[in-house]
Amino acid sequence: MSKSVVITGSARGLGFEMAKQFLAHKYNVSICDVNKDALKKAEAELKKLAPKKGMVIATPCDVTKLEDLEKLWAASAKAFGEVDLWVNNAGVNQPMVPLWELEQRTIDLLVDIDLKGAIYGSKVAIAHMKEQGHGCVYCIEGFGADDATQLGLTAYGASKKGVQYLVRGLATELKKTKTPVQVGRLNPGIMITNFITHPLGDGGEMELEERTKKVYNILGDYPDVVAKFLVKGMVKNVKAKKQDDYIAWLTTKKAAWRFATAAFNKRDFFAEEK
Repeated sequence: MSKSVVITGSARGLGFEMAKQFLAHKYNVSICDVNKDALKKAEAELKKLAPKKGMVIATPCDVTKLEDLEKLWAASAKAFGEVDLWVNNAGVNQPMVPLWELEQRTIDLLVDIDLKGAIYGSKVAIAHMKEQGHGCVYCIEGFGADDATQLGLTAYGASKKGVQYLVRGLATELKKTKTPVQVGRLNPGIMITNFITHPLGDGGEMELEERTKKVYNILGDYPDVVAKFLVKGMVKNVKAKKQDDYIAWLTTKKAAWRFATAAFNKRDFFAEEK
């Protein structure tokens, strides 16, 4: 029987690119998003790429609502029988201003999606995977998980540090309770998508400082490149069953090499904006 994966926040960006890569590995794919129009478009594109019919389903889902995530699991299990992988990918960025300048709505939305969404998604997936006797859950780390700090990323970084602790804590609980489910963390690095210029998902556009663009041009990558690497690692661990698996695209060594060779490998992801 073909294996299956659920990816939250997968109508665009990294989530959508991971869905394409999972199809390439012959996984059944369940995508979801709160944006129904984007979800419908993504579903149509993925179905064209699927090796055969019935390998792609799409479910509207707000990851801040536990009942939506339960419906997502139910739809996926009904379509594919079991869920082997669950990826808590949904996330939003913050406007790059100090914490005290953020509106309450912005803070609530950021924490609800980036942290609470991962907690809720993990709760639902692990509970059902325990019943079926197997499964892997992955969460997305980001800036702040490595204790780095920067002006305008405090709320976002705090949520991602929370995600790191969430996965490590879950790994301990799963081991001590002898639950046959694995958890892991994905570190995609800096990806060149609307995520970096549109805080809160479909919110207004945010202008990046030139020095920030310079760093992104050195360290950034398009999501299709990152997705290929991350999905390969997750597929491998479905068999290996390593607990607290960590799959990092932009390692410290890779970042150092990028900076050291930046003068010879110039890239400009923002050229069209100039």
